[in-house]
Amino acid sequence: MLKTRITELLGIQYPIIGGTMMDITLAPFVAAISNAGALGIIASAIFKDPEKLRLEIRKTRELTDKPFAVNINLFPQLMPPDNRAFLDVLAAEGVRIIETSGYQAPVDLVALFKEYGMTWIHKCVGVRYARKVASLGADAVTVVGYENGGATGILNITTLVLVPSTVDAVQIPVIGGGGITDGRGLYAVLSLGAEAAIVGSRFVLSDECPVHPHLKQALCEADELSTDLIMFSVGFTHHVWMNEPARKTLEIEKRGGSL
Repeated sequence: MLKTRITELLGIQYPIIGGTMMDITLAPFVAAISNAGALGIIASAIFKDPEKLRLEIRKTRELTDKPFAVNINLFPQLMPPDNRAFLDVLAAEGVRIIETSGYQAPVDLVALFKEYGMTWIHKCVGVRYARKVASLGADAVTVVGYENGGATGILNITTLVLVPSTVDAVQIPVIGGGGITDGRGLYAVLSLGAEAAIVGSRFVLSDECPVHPHLKQALCEADELSTDLIMFSVGFTHHVWMNEPARKTLEIEKRGGSL
């Protein structure tokens, strides 16, 4: 058992956070992560209807008596959800840990976090963003380098550089991530000063993850050269497995294609 400020803050056994993944982090998967002693996080952006999020929270609670969180997505969307309505549901259902992630700090929502007595973690990709949310009263901050699967921002900072830089810049606990797949990665970010690691892609390979077995096998067969960064040219960089759609995306970017 590893005790850090994060395990104490969140009431979890291990300093490991399950990364929020669109269309994947639903009740059975989230509960499995929490039951294993880490922190599972429901992706609220999967739901457009707050009542459907309420049902997912209740399903999760039926499957675990351990702490879990809900992510509030702040990335630009064509049809953005009503995050205030989501927060009302979280408060009513007794969810006390919230993760926010996106391009902007949730300045207009901070008062509600405090009113509802929520523990607030913000996920970002740069020191200046970490400083901002710390000044707003965040309880912890997650930073991920561009080794991170999915959205990486546009700063292109490695985990090895970003984690200690953030630890030096803020007083609140730091969660570090990007490229962490085993105990070596966990101990690496802890040695850099983080007090927990966030793990996403590695958990896709777990039995409990609702992804097709053929895809899991393909990911198992991938190596360190099988991923790349796409969509940097349109300001929406993602670190992805280089399958056929990803390769086509890079071809469009090289031709100067727009979003």
